[in-house]
Amino acid sequence: MFTTVLMIEKPLVPTDVDLVTTLHGAEEVSFVVLMQPRGRQDRLLRALDDVALGELEDAVHEADVPEGAEALPPARLALEHALKSLRDAGAQAVGRLVESHPLDALSSVVEETGADEVIVLTSPHLVEEFFHRDWASRARHRVGVPVLRLFAHAE
Repeated sequence: MFTTVLMIEKPLVPTDVDLVTTLHGAEEVSFVVLMQPRGRQDRLLRALDDVALGELEDAVHEADVPEGAEALPPARLALEHALKSLRDAGAQAVGRLVESHPLDALSSVVEETGADEVIVLTSPHLVEEFFHRDWASRARHRVGVPVLRLFAHAE
């Protein structure tokens, strides 16, 4: 069985589930899902990404989206939804919220599970990607397994 650590930051939509569950053809896949709640420290970067992508309305409303402790309940729901969706697609799936530094949590989970790969499934983060400060770029130097960066689909 192939073990994939799947890092997400928002609920999975059916297209995302189909994408990650069919990457390895007929091979059975087991997922360990890490859900990263929104943090306050990322607000400026998210607003800059929104502006760069031409999503000015989203940039204006960045402060309206729950962050920090307020982001935990929606993150828990998103994680539960992701796990159910992956299981409904025939995959094994377990998961947890990331309440510490995301890359530390990722490294620990890869080591604990003997994961074969990491998939980082997030919205575009142009500023971080340009400077190679996004999760996928940084994870490639830390986890010791292949890291694939995919863009999550809109709801």
